[in-house]
Amino acid sequence: MTLTIPTLETERLILRGPVAEDFEPLAEFFADTERSAGFGDTASRSEAWRWFASSIGHWQLRGYGYFTVVTKTDNRPCGIVGIWNPEGWPEPEIGWVVFRNAEGKGYAYEAALAVREHAYGEMGFTTMTSNIVPDNVRSIALAERLGCVLDRVYENEQMGTTRMYRHPAPEALS
Repeated sequence: MTLTIPTLETERLILRGPVAEDFEPLAEFFADTERSAGFGDTASRSEAWRWFASSIGHWQLRGYGYFTVVTKTDNRPCGIVGIWNPEGWPEPEIGWVVFRNAEGKGYAYEAALAVREHAYGEMGFTTMTSNIVPDNVRSIALAERLGCVLDRVYENEQMGTTRMYRHPAPEALS
């Protein structure tokens, strides 16, 4: 099976499929207690590798997944943003991770908008969510900036107590 992962571009960013060299900054993210708390918890290097490999497999099995986000200025990974819906998830979500070197620059917002536009315009999704742990105030603020509203609170098997935010429907964005 061969899968071609699309490339999305914004004013400052390129969102592309993951490659082996993208693992290192992701492993650093998973090892960082503060940053990975919103993703469930820290992970060892080998656990991070399994997550990285499964996220690539997610593209193959679902036809969508996390993009590696790189800046146009230096082609350096600054995070991952994409559509995630592993087994046991209530429905597809737009998820985001910003690496420490890219914090506070608006990259997650810019990339999440591009992914949502792609999901609605090219892939035919009619709704999107974002799942966020209650104390991840930066992600909650980003979801609200994206126009999301709190849909419900539930127990996520990976993340524990989780707030599901609902993105505006495609027709509400037109």
